[in-house]
Amino acid sequence: MSDYPSSYRFTRDHEWIAVEGAKGKIGITSYAQSELGDVVYVELPKVGDAVTAGASFGTVESVKAVSEIFSPVTGTVTEINAHLNNAPETLNQDPHGEGWLIKVSLNDPAEVEKLLSAEDYQTFISSQQH
Repeated sequence: MSDYPSSYRFTRDHEWIAVEGAKGKIGITSYAQSELGDVVYVELPKVGDAVTAGASFGTVESVKAVSEIFSPVTGTVTEINAHLNNAPETLNQDPHGEGWLIKVSLNDPAEVEKLLSAEDYQTFISSQQH
């Protein structure tokens, strides 16, 4: 049983995207949150901001470090998870669910096909842990 939803796509920077049509929901992976430790603050873009595949769109601050979050796709922010302002620890508790970061409208839905499948991502992270 995988901890990584098979319908999601993943980046080598440890972000995920769940795509529905031309929209996507983006977050950080369980592996990322466990490496970060306790998340204390999340900085996200504003609704209407453009995001670019491979470029940073915000930061996650934990007790250990501040880490940039990179967008898996190019598009426009349609919603942010305002719940994280008051409860950043949601990222630790449910990184693939309630701990999502932003929703975007995709410029090119086919771009997602370049990302890693759940299986490929798990292979990738297990190679990182040696």
